Amino acid sequence: MLQLKRECRYSLIVASSMGVRITPVNAQPVHSSKIFEMQATSAETNVASISSSLGLPVKVLTTFVKDSPIAAFIKSDLRARDIDFEGPEIPQGGPWGYRHQFNIADSGFGLRGPRVQNDRAGEVGKTLNVKDFDLERIFAKEGVQIMHLSGLIAALSPETSDFCLQLARYAKRHGTLISFDLNHRATFWKGREKELKEAFAEIASLSDILIGNEEDFQLCLGVQGPKAGGENIEDTIDAFKGMILNARKAFPNVSVFANTLREVISANEHLWGAIVYENENWHVAPLRKINVVDRIGGGDGFVGGLLYSILKEMPSEKWIQFAWASGALATTFLTDYAQPADEEMIWSIWKGNARVKR
Repeated sequence: MLQLKRECRYSLIVASSMGVRITPVNAQPVHSSKIFEMQATSAETNVASISSSLGLPVKVLTTFVKDSPIAAFIKSDLRARDIDFEGPEIPQGGPWGYRHQFNIADSGFGLRGPRVQNDRAGEVGKTLNVKDFDLERIFAKEGVQIMHLSGLIAALSPETSDFCLQLARYAKRHGTLISFDLNHRATFWKGREKELKEAFAEIASLSDILIGNEEDFQLCLGVQGPKAGGENIEDTIDAFKGMILNARKAFPNVSVFANTLREVISANEHLWGAIVYENENWHVAPLRKINVVDRIGGGDGFVGGLLYSILKEMPSEKWIQFAWASGALATTFLTDYAQPADEEMIWSIWKGNARVKR
């Protein structure tokens, strides 16, 4: 059973390496575009944005390039989203030194799928280190209800793997719930499989909430599950449940398991569903058709909605509904993150009510 710590300054803290995404306007592909929009982004702050938009106190632990205009752009964006931030300022060290990551991505259109290229050479987030943060103040004095970690940060570099491990150990000692989204990326894991499997297994063993898709559970944790690929998902729901039960046996201290389900019809039309397993209860959001403006961040929106519903102590059967709708909401934004105006905006999506609100 999940027990939220009381009298905390922060409802949610995330660890992240911040960057920017540049996207062609009008859903055009990158290679033929001349006009791009830029936004501050990271998977973990995408998650945090649901809670911060709905009024909960949220912070990101990160690191910045000192005197960088991109860092200033990112900080301004976080302030506008009511996300506190904390982290060291690292000198750039010349033209070939540190910088914030660039994600170059289009949204796709119709049968032309989106394409993403990550440009992470010299990424300042690779230097994340617990010595740069006062963990005693953050977790013991100020207090945190949930700390969210992502496999993207845990696999970014040997330093960030240790950073996430140390955060998880410290949070556990101080009664903070730990959420871990596995987020496997093959390029991060190449040549580091043994090292990362050990780190991910320890973080998962300390976690209270474990999130992923069928590929994440199998590749990060070695948990047997259904074939990856997102086809005919509705016919394989039992296989997904079996995978979660296998994960439950491997990680008995985890209270909540969540698995998103997505089948792509076109870039602008998906079948979207989810499974949540908590306290031996199954909650399934059957696949429903959603319209997509930009798919990036949909899974993060789901996680953000799940954590918000837990923080607000909604009945557990409501968690998957709020999470499903938060993920669907995120796919209607051109930003990677959703900014719900209020809870009603999310619940209306769950109910399928797109009528005008005056």
